[in-house]
Amino acid sequence: MGASILIAEDEAYIVESLKFLLTHAGHTVETIADGAAVLPAIQKRRPDLLILDVMLPTTNGYDVLRLVRGTTGFESLPVLVLTAKGQEADRRLMIDLGANDFVTKPFSNQDLIERVNGLLNG
Repeated sequence: MGASILIAEDEAYIVESLKFLLTHAGHTVETIADGAAVLPAIQKRRPDLLILDVMLPTTNGYDVLRLVRGTTGFESLPVLVLTAKGQEADRRLMIDLGANDFVTKPFSNQDLIERVNGLLNG
């Protein structure tokens, strides 16, 4: 049985691609497109991994990550940040906020699966 993965991403084609890849790899995937809904979804679903886009409507990925890391019980939830922002300053900020790893858009399918597996097998 695979892991439970929550994807917080608002671009439909990326959501479909991620969903296909991860379900094909044996994982259960749920998606959410609005940053403000991420923390309530995590509290309800208790996923094994969060894939978090930086640019989300309502609440951006930086603020979502701050909320997740500040919520009791989710301080160590693995978070893979998905971003079109490949700049070192953005990566450093997300690491400082508690991100575990990054995938830059556009991403390689193999790289994404390897990073997901690495975080899940931790």
